[in-house]
Amino acid sequence: MKITGRNIKRRLYGLSRLPDNIKRARYWRGHGVHSPFVYSIVRDVFMCRKLKGENTDLYQQLISLGVSQRRAIELQNLLEHCRYSSFGIDCDVEQMEGEEFVIATLNCDTQTLQQMAARATELQTTLCILSPAYDQSRDKACKALVEAHRCTSIDNRGYLLLFNNHLPKQKFRL
Repeated sequence: MKITGRNIKRRLYGLSRLPDNIKRARYWRGHGVHSPFVYSIVRDVFMCRKLKGENTDLYQQLISLGVSQRRAIELQNLLEHCRYSSFGIDCDVEQMEGEEFVIATLNCDTQTLQQMAARATELQTTLCILSPAYDQSRDKACKALVEAHRCTSIDNRGYLLLFNNHLPKQKFRL
């Protein structure tokens, strides 16, 4: 007996037209991420809603700048998870020298972002760009930074993380 009707390929054909947030549902809770480094960040940082550790300096500064509480908690937990001892917010390129974790807010224009990314690569520091898709020019600049970046990058739609570590080039859009 022949089974008639639509096969699985035809049933799933319409998935290409779904919005990005539905297509990325497979990455929820870290499923589909094949990098142990990124998987641990998804599980221990993005999914945690409470502050880990006792130091909350970064959290307090981000809240005072108007960053949402959820994003501030995630970035503070990332600081703890990666064991960074220093951070800077909207640093000039010259001031990035001693920082292990640098955050660029909306106050940084696209040219400054490019300079900060080049300097972070040179210094082997992690760069976090808040609101990477805020407007069209910022979105284009961040996509160009990800393409040119030689290590791991994670875009979770709230911020873009450019790690400068020993890992190979990997791009994750969560």
